[in-house]
Amino acid sequence: MRGEPSCPKCGGRVRAPGLFADAWQCSVHGQVHPMQPVIPPSVEGLGVVVHRTQVPVWMPWPLPVGWLFTGVASAGDDRSGGRASAVACAGPGPLGGMGELLLVAEEIGVGLGARYAGIDGPDPGLHLDIDSAPDAKVHAAGRPTPLWHVRNAPEDRAVFAGEARGLWLWAILWPEQSGLLMYDELVLTDLRDAGGEVDLVPCGALTPRLLTAPEAPPRQGTGER
Repeated sequence: MRGEPSCPKCGGRVRAPGLFADAWQCSVHGQVHPMQPVIPPSVEGLGVVVHRTQVPVWMPWPLPVGWLFTGVASAGDDRSGGRASAVACAGPGPLGGMGELLLVAEEIGVGLGARYAGIDGPDPGLHLDIDSAPDAKVHAAGRPTPLWHVRNAPEDRAVFAGEARGLWLWAILWPEQSGLLMYDELVLTDLRDAGGEVDLVPCGALTPRLLTAPEAPPRQGTGER
């Protein structure tokens, strides 16, 4: 899908590095890792993201029965490689109807996960009660990985976050009741490790969730705008 790079935090235009700046710039958020145009679901498109990324590309694998891969996005450029990845899947919800799951892996400060979660960012730390027991667990690359509910997310979705492989892991689900999937201890595979199995990923139609993430509100009381 053609398009221009954009700010991972707000979706706004970004300026490429040039004479006066050696990094991509957003007029609101300053230096950013640019979000690349969303790639429609295909094995080839998924491979492009997998091969250029510096962060995990998480996917439930095997996918739950009836679920399909519905798109992928990333943030980063050719020089630095991918610094965030977002993989979307959709299928039968646990309480009927259709459910959607978006898994985001990112370095600290990128802000892509917070944007899709619909919260102020760039990271989930202030929205997690990590002193309490985790609300869910997944197996990420073979390791038990605790996740906590992200507070202050919009009511139309369930949002969980934690750390995997030293980076933020977000799980964002629509509608909110699809969050019940997270209590089944999903098995997540980093597709960088999947090898030829990537060719077996079943593809559906591109989800509009990747294209219409709302701009998260600015965090109050900090220098970030």
